Amino acid sequence: MAIGGNPVFNGKNFRTAARGNNSAAYGSTALAGQTAMNQQQLEHLYNQPSAGPADTGRMTFDDVIVKTVATIGMVLVGAAVPVFLFPSLAPLLMIVGLIGGFVLGLVNSFKREPVPALILGYGFLEGLFLGGITMFLEAMFPNIAMQALIGTLSVFAVTLLLFRSGKVRATPKAMKIFMVMIIGYALFSLVNLGLMIFGATDGMFGVRSEGIPGTQGMFGFENGIPFGIVIGLFAIGLAAFSLVIDFTMISEGVRNGAPRKYSWTAAFGLTVTLVWLYIEFLRLIAILRGSE
Repeated sequence: MAIGGNPVFNGKNFRTAARGNNSAAYGSTALAGQTAMNQQQLEHLYNQPSAGPADTGRMTFDDVIVKTVATIGMVLVGAAVPVFLFPSLAPLLMIVGLIGGFVLGLVNSFKREPVPALILGYGFLEGLFLGGITMFLEAMFPNIAMQALIGTLSVFAVTLLLFRSGKVRATPKAMKIFMVMIIGYALFSLVNLGLMIFGATDGMFGVRSEGIPGTQGMFGFENGIPFGIVIGLFAIGLAAFSLVIDFTMISEGVRNGAPRKYSWTAAFGLTVTLVWLYIEFLRLIAILRGSE
């Protein structure tokens, strides 16, 4: 029994040490019993189902779903704070959520390894911002929150179905076009924000609220089709393709056996995109209803 319980080496030890005495019978019996036990263990292991991704610490779709639900749950918890607990502090909480969510969003984006606490914290802070801005717009346009939520879930469902059917994919060429468009949209948003801050435009949403020249009276818009409608539809399209990118990265992660911890990275990406999509729907619906 000196070599780790291996029956072969135990037999050799037995033959060397037990020649010509009664211990030979004992050694043979022990060797036979151990061999039988090992055979039973091997048969038991052979009959077990093969180890799946969860057993080997790899990412699974279930992991991504669970962690995404947890992150979205934190968004809902954060939104409940200004809506139900401290409605009088909604403007302050909205600003805190906007700045804090932006900072944590950058931190999570540039960290090599996902940190669940930071991702959940991001969800909570984004919830503060969404709760505050939703309250503000809901007071002006009743039921806008429900309309924006339905729009967000609808785009998510349609995009997921198209992705699963193989009709849309994040190809390298499409990714390059997307990057150019997203950079252009980000620059426009920064310029529009600057115009709003310095009072260069009077619209609630800056340039987005202004009518497109030459479209007066079209589709019922007396002052022209709001520029924000075109930009809003464009942004929703970008967010939808961002979902395709998220789905593609998740599928590749599962197929390539990525470590389970990166399920949090996938959940963070989906949460960022869904928050962005909801905000774009809020803004688009507010512009449409404000032009009635």
